[in-house]
Amino acid sequence: MKVTIIYDNTAFREDLQPDWGFAALVEVENTPKILFDTGADGKVLLDNMEKLGLDPATIEEVFISHAHFDHTGGIPEFLKANQKAKFYVPPSFRGPGNRDVISVAGPSKIYENVISTGELDGIEQSMGVITDKGIIVIDGCSHPYMGHILDAARQFGEVYGIIGGLHGFSEFELFKGLKLICPTHCTQHKAEIKSLYAQEYIEGGAGRVIEI
Repeated sequence: MKVTIIYDNTAFREDLQPDWGFAALVEVENTPKILFDTGADGKVLLDNMEKLGLDPATIEEVFISHAHFDHTGGIPEFLKANQKAKFYVPPSFRGPGNRDVISVAGPSKIYENVISTGELDGIEQSMGVITDKGIIVIDGCSHPYMGHILDAARQFGEVYGIIGGLHGFSEFELFKGLKLICPTHCTQHKAEIKSLYAQEYIEGGAGRVIEI
């Protein structure tokens, strides 16, 4: 699998624009390309995609973690460039009209190697990619309790790592045993996570590419 961070509060590549929000392209073998969230500003989203050599028209599906604007604000501009993408959304977000929109209420497989935790704590779903090493969890903001996110993902196998926004998450012991930790976006305790999990920690930012 390959995760390309397109939109983040920081830029891993100097030619990309940082902005408050999150979006990433998830590419998995034998699975359609999936855009995870869309950031806050569609122009930033599409500009960063162009610089990364990513064509929005080739993206077949969009996975929306939750309804907050910094994860959905890029949708209108994205839809101008893509007329066919299917959307997976939590029940608390209706999704764009006149589109193929699938509401994901509970833990479920989207594909053989891609899962959703379903909407947890009434606000947010996370994605999981099943790899040979274990499940990579991709989060928008981690508004639900992290234990709930990890437990939902573990219904499908062992969790290998996590990528995405962790908000105020501070129960650091929950990450014991993970092999990859890439905090992005709204994460408030990056320094503490990096100190505790120095070997597992990967810096995020727009332009960072993670391959498993």
